[in-house]
Amino acid sequence: MRNISSRWRSKEEFFIADHTIGEAARVSGIKVNTIRFHEGRGLLPEAPRTEGNRRLYDRTAIDRLSFIRHARDLGFALEDIAELLAPQGQPGASCAPADSLARRHLAAVEARIRALEALKATLTQMATACDGAYIAQCQVIESLSGHAHCQSDHRLGREAAIGAQASD
Repeated sequence: MRNISSRWRSKEEFFIADHTIGEAARVSGIKVNTIRFHEGRGLLPEAPRTEGNRRLYDRTAIDRLSFIRHARDLGFALEDIAELLAPQGQPGASCAPADSLARRHLAAVEARIRALEALKATLTQMATACDGAYIAQCQVIESLSGHAHCQSDHRLGREAAIGAQASD
């Protein structure tokens, strides 16, 4: 458990009460604006509000936020997370759709890894071929002049790297 507000004596006491959006953000590791975004996208039910119009989150909502955060950390898209959250509250439902989604995600990650390994091989070959002397003989510049100088098709590596950066 992270950063439970000092006004709570224990974890149990913390989860008995409803919490402000700031407290929910601290506990779940999700920024306040992102919590609002998830509510707007339907990943999190709209929070009840106080008379002063402040959102209140219970343990179920905070657990759901933690689930979303963990799924995002693993690289799942928001659409996939919505699909994973859909059967919550239906303990008798089949987990086959979740398993299928996880397997598809694993296959995509493995494809990105292969593409990144090809990219690494090309960059390694490029860097080791250059002796650092003069630009006229620079193998880095020569290699970048076209894909014909490359040992593998690494174009997917750029897309994989961009996808990895986008999920950060």
